[in-house]
Amino acid sequence: MSQQVRQLAQRARVASRSLAAASGEVRKQALETIAQALEANQERVLAANAQDMEAGKALIEQGELDLPLLKRLDLSGRKFAGMVEMVRSVAAQPDPLGQTQSALELDEALNLYRVTVPIGVIGVIFESRPDALVQIASLCLMAGNAALLKGGREATRSNQVLAEVMLEATAGIELVPEGWLALLEGREEVRALLDQEGEVDLIIPRGSNDFVQYIMHNTKIPVMGHADGICHVYVDAATDIDKAVKIAVDSKTQYVSVCNAAETLLVHEHVAEDFLQQAVPALLQRDVELRGDERTRAAAKVYGQIKPATEEDWKAEYLDLVLSIRVVNGIDQAIEHINTYGSHHTDAIVTEDRVAAGVFLRGVDSASVVHNASTRFADGFKYGLGAEVGISTNRLHSRGPVGLEGLVIYKYILEGDGHVVDTYDGEEQRPFTHRRLDQGWQA
Repeated sequence: MSQQVRQLAQRARVASRSLAAASGEVRKQALETIAQALEANQERVLAANAQDMEAGKALIEQGELDLPLLKRLDLSGRKFAGMVEMVRSVAAQPDPLGQTQSALELDEALNLYRVTVPIGVIGVIFESRPDALVQIASLCLMAGNAALLKGGREATRSNQVLAEVMLEATAGIELVPEGWLALLEGREEVRALLDQEGEVDLIIPRGSNDFVQYIMHNTKIPVMGHADGICHVYVDAATDIDKAVKIAVDSKTQYVSVCNAAETLLVHEHVAEDFLQQAVPALLQRDVELRGDERTRAAAKVYGQIKPATEEDWKAEYLDLVLSIRVVNGIDQAIEHINTYGSHHTDAIVTEDRVAAGVFLRGVDSASVVHNASTRFADGFKYGLGAEVGISTNRLHSRGPVGLEGLVIYKYILEGDGHVVDTYDGEEQRPFTHRRLDQGWQA
């Protein structure tokens, strides 16, 4: 098993070098070919997905799969068209490669450029959403990276067919060799992947906190990703109640099983009664189970419909129709709560007070902070990135929704005309000019 994975990783390394040499037009055309192939093979893909859905229902009966995860597995209806649209959205983005990030004249005819290049070979381990395979593979291809992908076992048939369709689509495209995409299966292959530090440049895990921690502690390969999505909505004293109710309900219920759905609602004590007496019925109408502290239960005046919250609720990523609520003394306590219990993913404030909004946006230590909008906006496609390979709560290289910019790195290109260091460090001690240049590097 380890040898098979190593061979896949080595093929991916060779493919990544070919992709790095491919023009932006070649990579864009490859993505359009993939989009057309997905449309032509819709029935084939949906048939495989239907088999996964049936198997998933059996897993639910056995207690091995939750209903929200089964909903994420479904590719029928608008979701299939959205998946294809996302491929074209990635292709429509500016080419992330060969972009000059800085240009500096060191001396006359001695110019230094920092230029974007692919990371290389990226391994991504993701959850039960088969559309995530297409999204991740498309981003990697556009950024010139080869991809080794491992999806959830619930989506095995869907992922196999999607990978086949994508590889068939790119089979005849020069500079896009077959090894640019490979699908791994089973935990043994994941463990083998973690040992490929010589061939794989980055691992991106998407899943539970325990899973991400396992990946981080069992590989020497750099890891980028997030563990939990414990997101908050804070309703400030200077809030518009109707606006706050709408944002709170959307943040929790618009798509409940995703990492940018709100898990905790914080409410300023000055508006707690007015807000909760509108928000609680709206949330209950959406079948949300509510858990609140004593002040919440008192302000809402519906003790029988709000369960007591425990310390564990503030740390919970439910990924389900469950929401914890806490009444706070003010914005400072809200920020403290978020920075203590949150996962540095996405947190929102609802307020008409610009000063309070500024305090919150500066003070909350999260990858995305939001003013007067739903946490559900924290998404690569919605952010205009085309799509995302995942959400990063890291502080190095990339943070928040990781689109094309997060899948490239840079190299320095120095162009001279017979220059030698002795001119500057020797007896002559010629000074550097270090002058910023307006023109970028040209191949």
